[in-house]
Amino acid sequence: MLNEETSKQSSIARLMADLRSAKVELLIAQCAADRLRLHYSVADIVSFGEGQALKGAIASANALCRFFGALEEQMKRAERQK
Repeated sequence: MLNEETSKQSSIARLMADLRSAKVELLIAQCAADRLRLHYSVADIVSFGEGQALKGAIASANALCRFFGALEEQMKRAERQK
């Protein structure tokens, strides 16, 4: 029983560290997107950017949006239950 509790606490600590790392990585990605947005028009990015790179970036952004949208919904449900 003590082993299970220690394992759970370890898993929670790992989750918290992973969340902090993800936050930093997401801020870096947001800064990169802001640099593009501030320096180039959408038309120029679409016209001159590599299509495959843009499609990959869009797919990644969409996946992040779905994931964090699901987290947001779960948080709202948890708040309503309080």
